Amino acid sequence: MNQDNDDKGPPDAQGRMSFRVLTVNVHKGFSFFNRRLILHDLREAVRSVSADMVFLQEVLGTHARHALRFADWPAAPQYEFLADTIWSDFAYGRNAVYPDGHHGNAVLSKFPISHFENRDVSISGPERRGLLHCIVKAPNTGGELHAICVHLGLQERHRRKQLQLLCHLVQEEIPPDAPLVVAGDFNDWLQRAGRVLNGCAGLREVYEHATGRLARTFPAWHPLLPLDRIYVRGARAMRPIHLGPHPWKSLSDHAPLAAEIVL
Repeated sequence: MNQDNDDKGPPDAQGRMSFRVLTVNVHKGFSFFNRRLILHDLREAVRSVSADMVFLQEVLGTHARHALRFADWPAAPQYEFLADTIWSDFAYGRNAVYPDGHHGNAVLSKFPISHFENRDVSISGPERRGLLHCIVKAPNTGGELHAICVHLGLQERHRRKQLQLLCHLVQEEIPPDAPLVVAGDFNDWLQRAGRVLNGCAGLREVYEHATGRLARTFPAWHPLLPLDRIYVRGARAMRPIHLGPHPWKSLSDHAPLAAEIVL
């Protein structure tokens, strides 16, 4: 697992600020096929990346039945349990609600989150999807960083509409000169999101920019499809961080992505 911190730290004389991001679909804290609760192992794995901001998808806010079934079920919502004492600020956007509880997207941040809003981008049918938009105070720079945690639909026609809603959010609500990170589970196996997001918002995907191709993240134990992404706008530099398969391939059906970003 890559743990180098050569570019991390406070702003330099030119005001540059480096920070690390991680995105992972946590599959509601269960292994694939829901065979076992892996939330405690997942927390240790997330901590090991030393990310300043963590983008989570499919994270449970509450689930009454699971709380009764598992002796080690946390008393706090999963995103608070994962944040623990490491990430002082967090935001949660509830997407899917059912009799036992609800789940959605979350952002954990070591930097102050001054405002957040969850945008419902569900199209039709049982799939509930959202865009969690956070405004973060970038430390010592006097500026704001915008972060959007994404989980798009499984159907192509839904994703097309959801990408347009994402473009509208960026164009209408985020200043064009503001740095922006958009990360999460795009379910975009047809690889069409990049062209759309670059055209409407000037976003570039970190792994594709560095290596010429998107990172394969699904399924985690033998990644074939590039479903997860980290898109960035307004950065001086950005580079992917190689995490490797262990322990991640047993913690979710999606492999995580991480990157170092310099503003």
